Amino acid sequence: MKKNSLILSVFGATCVALPATAVTISRIDVNGIKRMDAESVRILAGVRVGENVGAARTNEITKKLQDSGYFSDINVSMVGNVLKINVDEAPVVSTVTVEGNDEISTDDLKKEIRLKERASYDETIIGSDVQRLLTVYQRKGFFGTKINPKKIELDNNRVNVVYEITEGHPTYISEIDFSGNKKFSNRTLRGEILSREHAWWRIMSQFDVFDEDRIQYDAQMLRQFYLRNGYADANITSINGRFTPTREYYSVVFNIDEGEKYKFGKLNIDNPFPDVPDEKLYDVIKMDAGDAYNIDLVEETVSALRGAVADYGYAFINVEPIPVKDDAARTISMTFKIEKTNRIYLNSINILGNVRTFDSVIEQSLPMRAGDPFSLQTIEEGRQNLMHTRYFKNVQMVPSRIADANMMNLDVKLEEQPTGELSGGVGWSNINGFMIDAGITENNFMGRGQIVQIKGSIAQYQKQALFSFTEPYLFGRALSGGVDVAYTMYDYNGLTGLDYDRDSLTISGRLGWKLTDHWSQTTRLSAAFDQNSDPQQGGGMIHARLYSLGTAFKYYNLETNFEQNTHTGIVGNIGTTYTGFGGTTTYMRYYGDLTAMVNFLDDRWQLKTSIDGGYIQPIGDDYIPRVYRYFLGGESLRGFDVAGVGRIGQNSYSLGGLWKVNGSTQLNFPVFIPDEYQVKGFVFTDYGILGDPDVPHGQENAPYLKNIGSGWRTSVGFGVYWNTPMGPMNFSWGWPLKIDKNDKERRFLLSFETQF
Repeated sequence: MKKNSLILSVFGATCVALPATAVTISRIDVNGIKRMDAESVRILAGVRVGENVGAARTNEITKKLQDSGYFSDINVSMVGNVLKINVDEAPVVSTVTVEGNDEISTDDLKKEIRLKERASYDETIIGSDVQRLLTVYQRKGFFGTKINPKKIELDNNRVNVVYEITEGHPTYISEIDFSGNKKFSNRTLRGEILSREHAWWRIMSQFDVFDEDRIQYDAQMLRQFYLRNGYADANITSINGRFTPTREYYSVVFNIDEGEKYKFGKLNIDNPFPDVPDEKLYDVIKMDAGDAYNIDLVEETVSALRGAVADYGYAFINVEPIPVKDDAARTISMTFKIEKTNRIYLNSINILGNVRTFDSVIEQSLPMRAGDPFSLQTIEEGRQNLMHTRYFKNVQMVPSRIADANMMNLDVKLEEQPTGELSGGVGWSNINGFMIDAGITENNFMGRGQIVQIKGSIAQYQKQALFSFTEPYLFGRALSGGVDVAYTMYDYNGLTGLDYDRDSLTISGRLGWKLTDHWSQTTRLSAAFDQNSDPQQGGGMIHARLYSLGTAFKYYNLETNFEQNTHTGIVGNIGTTYTGFGGTTTYMRYYGDLTAMVNFLDDRWQLKTSIDGGYIQPIGDDYIPRVYRYFLGGESLRGFDVAGVGRIGQNSYSLGGLWKVNGSTQLNFPVFIPDEYQVKGFVFTDYGILGDPDVPHGQENAPYLKNIGSGWRTSVGFGVYWNTPMGPMNFSWGWPLKIDKNDKERRFLLSFETQF
């Protein structure tokens, strides 16, 4: 009995071991293929005749064929000495389409799809595609989105794949709250982050839609806000968010540990360069001891110190701010340690990437030349100059150091962009009525930096055609030259106060040049050929020729906050023009204007004041017709009608004046609408005075002249400015404080202009 059991055990073990025994392949048979040839399958399997194959090897062959993605079903087995490979080829994808998407473009969605046309159909790839598409929608706040991939079978083992999308509604942020904040109100902190609470009027914003990445960025912005306001230890300890059951709304709470407020202590600079004056470096420090600690000022000081040292030829220096914190005194002292380097010079400037724009045009915008000391500030100035030309989409200044030499090469890498502009617009104003305009401008004509403009406009009271040509670097120098031709038709007969017609053709040439960084001068020579009606001279059409030579000086020193669309600084013009040279009228005109703006309270408030004046001095006995005089009212003196101030004629038309002074002081402030909509409120006070008109000879005592209208006028009012996506709109209401009995009032003014 024991002998029989031993025999059975040996036989059983032999039977189990037989399948694992390697067999030498004498032939490989491939079955089930339709498009692919057998040899290709053998290559994909990585097997060949003569190879010894066991169970482990057949499993390996099966896996290789599966990984290729060409087959939907695979069976590999040994039958005697023959390796049998039976496959079903996966269908070929004919087309991949997306349906049901409105919030995200098809092109953007297809960038996330890995399944490609003419590839083999693969369920695993489709599954990962669905997840990527859902992630895109979730980043846009559409957490309820559903995606159903469909396979549409075609003939010849082909399929179409359709990703059917049901977008649903976005998940809005219903509430943004803060915990632990004692120094700043919830309202203040909400204003420092990008996310916004949902409201019906946020129809043009996506910031009230939940975005997890934006919430994380909001936390960073809160941390930076505290660091800018002295709280060096402030930290966002956690962010707690909660969806409603339907995922239609999301609420979030930022938990804040504010810590204590610190001030700057002693400020020191470790300067290793004997030829760089310490006082030059201390002048660029952005803060004083005793100021509230501000991380932005530290970073600005580091940047300013790099630039100040680089101006002396020391490039690529490192400035390390070393803080010393005194918890007892609540101060942070700073030492700015400057790393010592050798003076470096520019070896060559290489201009790359410009296909259309001439090298000479680019070089004229660069303030540095080969052989100059290497200066990061000068290089950045050159980059800004090139960007301001608007010829280039991107400008990169890439320095590279020459080995074993204190020399640097500079590559100016440019990405050109279209410089032609088609413009058009509609608008309305009190002086022009309804207006339509269109034009074409080429800002880099033939790659030479020249500006060519053709423009036309048709308004209720005015029509105009304009041609302008400008050469910004005349004779290869920083000298701007140009020619302007304009034809204008004024039909002010129907406009109370002005009451005249005028057709004017003006041809002018001009030269301009910079005097300093902020001052420039322009000289203009022009000829105007007019037909105009003057009721003081009988009302008929009068032909006039005016030849003029004038010069003007401009002062421009503005800093722009692009986020708030506000400016700080001063802009002014002063000039004089002589009209005569044998024309029909001879006179001198003197004029000037000055505008000053200052921003405060995080640049969200702005105080703006301006003054404008002009004087026409007749020469000899020449009479100055009405059309060349000054008028006040409308936008120049709110609360009064257009040309509604001053002496009037027998038909209640304004006579204008030979001189004027007018000005305004206006306070712009934010309203309850978020800043991203660029809506501002304002209050103003306007003032002005208009001089006496000129009177034709023999009419000095004409009965239609009423000796009224002299003296100052003042007004106050308020309004709303809205920088819409289509253009700016101004609504203002004004009330005269000092007014003459024959002045004409206009309480409401609207101006609107759009361009596309």
